[in-house]
Amino acid sequence: MEKVLNSYESLFIVDVSNGEEATNATVNKFTSLIAENGTIIEVAQWGKRRLAYPINDMSEGYYVVVTFKAAGNFLAELDRLFQIDENVMRSLTIKLDFEPTAKAAVVEEAVEEVAVVTEVAEVAADAE
Repeated sequence: MEKVLNSYESLFIVDVSNGEEATNATVNKFTSLIAENGTIIEVAQWGKRRLAYPINDMSEGYYVVVTFKAAGNFLAELDRLFQIDENVMRSLTIKLDFEPTAKAAVVEEAVEEVAVVTEVAEVAADAE
């Protein structure tokens, strides 16, 4: 029987006080873990941002949003690992009700549509 893959979006905030290398290592650790247990659709690294309120006396964190597909039983393990890792300040994973697409693919489709419309407009202008 085929496994049912659901779509999820996971946001996690990484502690930046340990330096850029530790931050990148934590981001790579979790994106690799997700890739091993599912299919990554998009990774959006929002970068270092000011927190709305201090967490563990920190006022800044590195935000990462990963959109992926995975089996439902993987979420419990992912959440457990987020909670264990001291470099992850906060995390939240939600199930998406829609079929996600990578924003880069959407942009490419829009560019192709604009190119087609431009060609049609040029042909129409030449015909006149």
